[in-house]
Amino acid sequence: MMRCALALLLLLAWPAQAAQLEARIDLSDQEMTVVFGGEVIHHWPVSTARAGKFTPTGLFHIQVMKRMHYSTLYNNAPMPFSMFFYGNFAIHGTTQIDLLGTPASAGCVRLHPDNAETLYSLIQQVGRSETLIEIVE
Repeated sequence: MMRCALALLLLLAWPAQAAQLEARIDLSDQEMTVVFGGEVIHHWPVSTARAGKFTPTGLFHIQVMKRMHYSTLYNNAPMPFSMFFYGNFAIHGTTQIDLLGTPASAGCVRLHPDNAETLYSLIQQVGRSETLIEIVE
């Protein structure tokens, strides 16, 4: 019993290995910070949920990636470089770049298409399992 308790304490004290790539989305600031290998490499404006909608908060991994997706929920709206992290919620490029930096989406995290392509490529390089999405209020 004592060995089990000691093993559990060691396991809990062991530092968790950080993801190689992190995308931190701040809903209050409408900004994404991309961290690669512990270094900040990008700050980008985003659009998240407008009034009456919500963007989920928490820690997520990318589930599915699609270079070009068309929304089945919103009139086949184009969603280039889609990175789905929670059901129908994704990080993706938008044609409404003039709204970036303000809440404007139905819940997804919208990026400038060039930035979405950059993030998409980074995730392809490091792998979905080494990528962490963190969304905070």
